[in-house]
Amino acid sequence: MSRPHFPVMLKEVLDVLQPRDGGVYVDGTFGNGGYSKAFLQAANCTVWAIDRDPNVIAKAKYMEAEFNGRLKVVQGRFGDMADLLHGHGVGNVDGVALDLGVSSMQLDQAERGFSFKNDGPLDMRMEQTGQTAADVVNLFDEEDLANLIYEFGEERRSRHVAHAIVEARKEQKFTRTRELAELVRRVVRKSKDGIDSATRTFQGLRIYINDELGEVDRGLMGAEKLLGPNGRLAVVSFHSLEDRRVKVFLNERSGNLPNPSRHLPDSGTRGPDPTFKLLKRGVVKPSKDECRLNARSRSARMRLAERTNADSWAPSGGGPT
Repeated sequence: MSRPHFPVMLKEVLDVLQPRDGGVYVDGTFGNGGYSKAFLQAANCTVWAIDRDPNVIAKAKYMEAEFNGRLKVVQGRFGDMADLLHGHGVGNVDGVALDLGVSSMQLDQAERGFSFKNDGPLDMRMEQTGQTAADVVNLFDEEDLANLIYEFGEERRSRHVAHAIVEARKEQKFTRTRELAELVRRVVRKSKDGIDSATRTFQGLRIYINDELGEVDRGLMGAEKLLGPNGRLAVVSFHSLEDRRVKVFLNERSGNLPNPSRHLPDSGTRGPDPTFKLLKRGVVKPSKDECRLNARSRSARMRLAERTNADSWAPSGGGPT
């Protein structure tokens, strides 16, 4: 049986977005619908829910009827949220929530191939189209495979893992998650904190296949375009690669950058006006009680900000749009 699904840091997200009657909110990573449902129950508001997984959309349609038209479910990537909502005539929203990475619901479905805990096809595609994890593992050359596992999985022994994969596939192609996990475990020692040795390799493959980091970048810029003045953004991430991107974006957009050396001459130039105001410096972490109830919460980190009335920056950061 599947484990119960708990929206991560739900109370904290609600405290930040503060849903109000008549407001419009975006749940950019609908998943099991926990955030959306909480927003709709907190106020007589409208929620636009986005998800790229067709299985999620099929289930979400049943939830639309429950809220009499206040829930609008859209299939697509949250990185395209501005275009998706503009296509429905929505120009400004009052809040955006993003729960990054793979959902626990996807991890629990062995047939999706995201998890090494239960054997399944080596797939990992959120949209169920395009290149699979098996394609990458069986077709990439050793150097590209090692670089991918190191960059996106932060696996220090990536070159050893890649070499072992290439040697093993000469005898038999990889098709199942268990096959790959068992090979990685033979190459990488189990960590002192008990994390499975296959975790980082699987993370690297999943992030690459679904372009998750690029999606984070596009989603943050989409939120910047959609949020009206005083609109709020809450982003929950689960590993350093995601959180680093969110941190850099919000620090840049809020003008919270390191001061230049006082020994350098004043260039006399001024960058674009800040589009966000940080509501808290650093991250918000889940409570101890939540971590006890939901193991997935333990690595969660939330960053939050409020939109100013400045124009959105160009994608390059070079000026307003």
